[in-house]
Amino acid sequence: MVTSEVFLKGSHSDARIGIGRGSDTGNVERSVESFKDVDIVIYNNPGKLAEDLASGVIDAAVRGDMPSSVLLPLIKEALCLNTLERVVLMEPVGGELFLLSPVGIDEGWTVQQRFVLAVNSVGLAKKIGLGSKIAVMSGGRCEDYGRCKAVNDSIDDALKLVKMLTGEGYDAYHSQILIENAVKEADIVIAPEGISGNLLFRSMHLVGNAKALGAPIVNSDKVFVDTSRAKVDYSDSIMLALKLAEKK
Repeated sequence: MVTSEVFLKGSHSDARIGIGRGSDTGNVERSVESFKDVDIVIYNNPGKLAEDLASGVIDAAVRGDMPSSVLLPLIKEALCLNTLERVVLMEPVGGELFLLSPVGIDEGWTVQQRFVLAVNSVGLAKKIGLGSKIAVMSGGRCEDYGRCKAVNDSIDDALKLVKMLTGEGYDAYHSQILIENAVKEADIVIAPEGISGNLLFRSMHLVGNAKALGAPIVNSDKVFVDTSRAKVDYSDSIMLALKLAEKK
């Protein structure tokens, strides 16, 4: 397990980074100013940011505070993707870094989709120096089975996913609904589906003050780090992009 302090102090590549500016708060500019020796381009045009990422003008892109409803479809189109699979790098207060997915409300709604996310998350974890233990969550404890069909289905799906992952040699286990244990025991946490994952992310980050360094996409060779407009400092997301660009 790795802390954000160790991660952010490590070495990084000399890649050229693009970051989106979608407001006049100055948060993007202040974040860029903290990197004196890095080539970072601030984009006001979301289409140009997506185009330059796809063509290789920049080595990696960070969403910054551009609206997701505008930028993400353009990124998806430019990279010729049907969907963007995002995995967020987080750190609870007093804890260590872990990866959480799915975090998009329209992502991870089938066992197969979560299997792919889990496998791709292992690849991302290795790139940034994390371990590969996977906690597969469900909507209840095992003893809750029988309380309602939704809980039963969630537990059944989680157990099926664990079996699929362990069958392929991955270190995975059923963490039930116990997120408080999963973030301490595992390097990768797989939520029951995208709405749950998004609620976990927002609750931990925006209410519980957990750090959220950014959400890289894991279904493309291009490095794109999604961010929340609620952030006031994007320096950690820029560093994440720099490290991932180095590992391509």
